Formats: sequence, structure tokens, C-alpha cells
Amino acid sequence: MRTPVQDLLTRAHGPLGRPTQVDFGVPDGPLAELARLLSHLNGFTAFGSAVQVYRAGDEGLGPELLSWNTGELWKDTFGGLADDFFCFGQDALGTQFAVLDGRVVLFDPETADAEDIGRSLDDWAAWLLSDPLVNATAGLVVEWERERGPLQPHERLVPLKFLALGGEVALDNLVARDAAQAMRIRGPVAQQLHDLPDGAVVSLDVDE
Repeated sequence: MRTPVQDLLTRAHGPLGRPTQVDFGVPDGPLAELARLLSHLNGFTAFGSAVQVYRAGDEGLGPELLSWNTGELWKDTFGGLADDFFCFGQDALGTQFAVLDGRVVLFDPETADAEDIGRSLDDWAAWLLSDPLVNATAGLVVEWERERGPLQPHERLVPLKFLALGGEVALDNLVARDAAQAMRIRGPVAQQLHDLPDGAVVSLDVDE
């Protein structure tokens, strides 16, 4: 019987980088599982281009794992809110799949909030597989690519009006941007939204 990660890999397209051996220096937990996954398949997409797991190493397609987690690429725009997250992939809207304190979480780029998914990559894969159209943003990507063409490996979708501010997940509210730029656009806004109390009134838009 396949594990959820093995099942996810049957839907994967890759690798995105050259074959490599990855070791994060930990014996167990999600980072050790990630090292084994990348050593087996060095970066991949799944459900079309909806889910992207970053490659390790300089040559390849899309973001590179260690570069993505440096401060200067995009995390500096979040004012420290993203520093503790080790991001290993993303969905079509740039929601980051990350490891935080030994747990697999989602990092919301609009608010810098974390949502706990589980204690292993199998928990994460099972969550994706439980509802790919929503959890993996697969339905959105099918709609986008039918109307606007393929989403490139370096691109993600950014809402013109943020979802956290009432924007819709609709094609006329989305633009494709370089993935790092997409995060940098949202970092300063996330700093403002992160600690706001429920019911606070804000008015912010993303410029095209």
C-alpha cells in the first residue's frame, strides 16, 4: 500500500533540478523526510502546475530551495514574520508549504499567519490529496490555463485585491507574477494585517 507521499508522486512531474543528495543534518521529522524526498525527486509539480516543490541546487526550473529561504529574496519584506518558516513549496496563489517547529504548516503570504497541517510530509500529502481542487488549487490552475495560458515554473498568481481584504479567487482578480516578486508585493501588507483585531477596517490593493 502506498503512503500519501508516494501517492502524490504518482501525480508529479519532475525533477525540476539535477539529481542530488540532500541532507539537512537531522535524523527524523519533516525536514529529514524532505531531504529523502528531494534526493529521490529533486523538485516537482503536481496537479498540473498548481503544487510546486522547490528543487535543491543551482540548475533547474522554478525557485531553488535554499535561495528561496534566504532573507533577501523576499522574507525581508515581512519584517521578521517569515523568518522561522522553512518553505519547501507553494500552491498557485503562493501559499507556502513550510516546516515550523517540527510541524508542516501553511504560511499565508497575505497575513503571515500559519495553519497547522500535521507532523509529517505524509500528513501534508494526504491533505492535498483529500481535496486537490481546493487544497492544491488545482481547479484554479485549470481555469487559469484554459483562459490565460500556462503558468510558468517561476510564476505564481497574485490577487489584485487581496483575499484577506475581501477579494475573490477569480480570473479578473488575479495576475501572474514572478514568484519572489509575488511574495515581496504582499510582505509589507502582511505586516499591517498580521496583528489586526477581527473587524478592523482596512483598504489596500495590489498594483498591477
